Amino acid sequence: MSTVIETDILIVGGGPAGLSVSAHLSGLTSVVVHQDREIGKPVRTSGGSWLADAQRLGIPEDLYQRVDRLDVYSDTRKIALDITDAPGVVFDITNLYQWLASQATSEFHCATKFLRTEKVANGYLSTVRTAGKGEWQIKSRQIVDASGWHCTVLESLGLNTRPAREGVGIEYEYPVDDLDMNRAILFFGSFALAGYGWAFPTNYGTVRLGVGVVSAASEQSLREMMNALLASDLLKRMGIPAPEGEHVNAGTIPSVAYEKTLVYGDVVRVGDSANMATPTLGEGLRICIEQGRLLGDALSKQTPRALKAWERQANGKLALKYRVGFWVNQAATQYTPAQWERSLRRMEKLPPAELVEYFKNDFTTSMIVRRVALLVWRKLKDRVFRA
Repeated sequence: MSTVIETDILIVGGGPAGLSVSAHLSGLTSVVVHQDREIGKPVRTSGGSWLADAQRLGIPEDLYQRVDRLDVYSDTRKIALDITDAPGVVFDITNLYQWLASQATSEFHCATKFLRTEKVANGYLSTVRTAGKGEWQIKSRQIVDASGWHCTVLESLGLNTRPAREGVGIEYEYPVDDLDMNRAILFFGSFALAGYGWAFPTNYGTVRLGVGVVSAASEQSLREMMNALLASDLLKRMGIPAPEGEHVNAGTIPSVAYEKTLVYGDVVRVGDSANMATPTLGEGLRICIEQGRLLGDALSKQTPRALKAWERQANGKLALKYRVGFWVNQAATQYTPAQWERSLRRMEKLPPAELVEYFKNDFTTSMIVRRVALLVWRKLKDRVFRA
């Protein structure tokens, strides 16, 4: 395949961010290269999000399971939250991604790995490799790096590097009977140190049971954590049947401080390449879709000013809250089981709506003030004891 394809926009990555950019380009040609053989497979995310956001984004109801109850567990405690005023959802990932792709007019190339790119006159010349077809090239005026935590475009051009700190997760998905499918579960403590675990229902009769950790903070492998979980009595406590006939989903996201630079001239990053998953729970589908759409609109205007305006609004929405969320993330990954017990006691005192905002990383001003005061108090206390 020696022919060079020419296009206005090259989008590297066929996840929610890249697909949303593609769907909102107007008057431009675009090519999407995606390393997996099929859009939406394999599944790399647990799919948790929030109903208000799903509705605001116009996502059809048949692409998610509504959740009205959230149970939170530690080793010995349980909080049962009625969240009917702020319901959650669990997305059908494969069909959601394919729905996003159906709105795009791009030329798609799946099973295609981005290898490298170089600056040339009037744009970039990128080399990719398609399974069974070998290497070929794409000439584009602009590139969108939506490659996820790999940051392949930015690394190729020496603009940035992949994150040194990552969140990694593994999930067993399997069919269930006689389970409350409007109930989701989060668990913290011994079975998910340096992270958390979940059990999420789907709208097609399965449950997703998983654990996720920050890799730099955990000494256990994900398989070891899952084996310990399955050998414990926690599943029985949570009312979740043991896996049978399961298949495995796995994924990786950045777990680093948010960086404000999203636009590098004619190269732009979005989604996990831009660390847009929330620092608290690593939940990013709604954010990737929204920011991908806004970036598509900005690219369509074909002016540097429009891209900078998109960058400013993204930073305005995310930067401060993500800074606070990253503080929370760094502290939580060091918690012991005893500290998680105390944390759940504090959670019990919060109104459900405020706890949901905490999980969403949607910190209000008062929440930020309290969090900063708590961090200052802990640092002062540590200094006093060290003295």
